[in-house]
Amino acid sequence: MTKQLIHVINQIIKFGIEPNLIINKNERDLLLEKSLINIYSLYFDINYDYDDTDFKEYNEHKYADIRKNVEHSFPDFGFYTNALDILNLENKDNLELGDATDDLTDIILDLLQIKWRIENNSPNDGLWYFQLIFHGHTQQHIIDLLNYLKQRK
Repeated sequence: MTKQLIHVINQIIKFGIEPNLIINKNERDLLLEKSLINIYSLYFDINYDYDDTDFKEYNEHKYADIRKNVEHSFPDFGFYTNALDILNLENKDNLELGDATDDLTDIILDLLQIKWRIENNSPNDGLWYFQLIFHGHTQQHIIDLLNYLKQRK
């Protein structure tokens, strides 16, 4: 699974780590959408043995650089609104402002750490972190970004 996961991670992170990436807009959006769906799908197949080794910590925080590259790759990304609680039909003030560029930047940062842990600590550590960060953070950004991409069509 880690080989497949790394392949899909690489498809997404290139939008944040490769400056001046040039891809046709339609191909770019389709590649991103497919890759986000693949990452989401792989989450359900996570299987690892917990390893309580005291591994090195990841400390490669490059938000500004990654965001700059995402802005270059997706200059047409913008803000959107989201319902805070889609099950609360009574609350008319139930909207929040979202940012597609921030969504992709955060997804890339999470995926970079997963990849780093697989390659530098162990596959089990990377898969453990994937499960942890996906449920608490990455998943919502993927859902929001996929919805944004769908609404733009």
